[in-house]
Amino acid sequence: MIRLRSWLFTRINGDEGIAVPADRFLELYSHPAANGRSRGAPLSDLFWYWLSPGAHVHQEHLEPGPVYDEVARCTRRILAMPAAVAVSLASESVRSALPSADGSVRLRDWVMPVWAEFYHRVVFQAPAPLTARELIVSNADDVITALKGCGLRHMRRRLRLTSYLEGALEAVPHSLPSLLSAQDQAFYLQGTFFNTAVVQSSEATAHLLMVLARHDPAAQASFLRDEALLDRLLEETLHRFPLFGIAHRITTDDIALSDGHSIPAGSVLCFNYPEFHGAGGDIPFGVAANRPCPAWRLAPVSVKAVVRELLRRHAFATSASHDRPLPNRGPCVVTPVGVSAPRWRLRYVKVRDRWESVWRPVVQLVLGTYMVWRARRLRLCARHFDET
Repeated sequence: MIRLRSWLFTRINGDEGIAVPADRFLELYSHPAANGRSRGAPLSDLFWYWLSPGAHVHQEHLEPGPVYDEVARCTRRILAMPAAVAVSLASESVRSALPSADGSVRLRDWVMPVWAEFYHRVVFQAPAPLTARELIVSNADDVITALKGCGLRHMRRRLRLTSYLEGALEAVPHSLPSLLSAQDQAFYLQGTFFNTAVVQSSEATAHLLMVLARHDPAAQASFLRDEALLDRLLEETLHRFPLFGIAHRITTDDIALSDGHSIPAGSVLCFNYPEFHGAGGDIPFGVAANRPCPAWRLAPVSVKAVVRELLRRHAFATSASHDRPLPNRGPCVVTPVGVSAPRWRLRYVKVRDRWESVWRPVVQLVLGTYMVWRARRLRLCARHFDET
């Protein structure tokens, strides 16, 4: 089914793209000529479709230039904080926003309100009103569900968050990019903080908790006591389950390779993160030469703080499958510390997960194929650059 889905996507989306082998990943990823982000690649239409609204000002997809430079500075300024402040903020977010649980949960869904709360506090420096937190969760969940082909995108849900942010811009205590209109400032906040940051933090937390859930309660307690042990586990988890799948870059100049070959300007390079990490590569937060993740300092500190806060309250156990895409959203049995997960509940989680793995790939095939086709029809990226 996965092979069939890949074949259909290729047929609909076209054959563009040079697959970068793992042994060339770093050489090309960090090359200064591999800096085109969206313009000139039909593949960009698909990413813009998934990331709408506001993909044209999403920091990851902005072309190099003054707008990107100002946006990147603003993001770094908003995310800059001492580690102790990040830990305190993460702990407060768990206490404020974590839904109660004593039984089966989907870890990604369960922790997403925590990250909605956390990044609302980062951006607004104030707790999130319940309505705002629900809008952020609805937006982030819709984006990641569509990206995985598990559901269609719902623009009305996403635009409700846009509307909220447009009305709340004056409450943001940071200087937002002056080269952006008010609406684009709202899109920037939505895409950078309340889409990518919330989604990736939720996914990272779910992956780490799924790994911890394979350990017995005594081992889980040892990760709570030993900071270095938790550091190593997070690093290993991000290597085994990288948060990104495929990324593409457009070459803005010819690239001469070390073996004497060259890649012409205008080529689309496709970077396979799981393949690279599987071959021993080590860049979970990117490289300095090519837009590293702006949260590369904040993310590990805050994810570990959230997980430690959860381990103080709960024990985790799972019998569900665990892979990098995490389409099952991390099924897990959560109990109070000191209470073992009932065997019947773990059996139920296992059976349910196996049953879902039968029909879910069919749903992903159908919905994913439709969204690829729809994105190519809308041409959101191509039309944007045609009009500018």
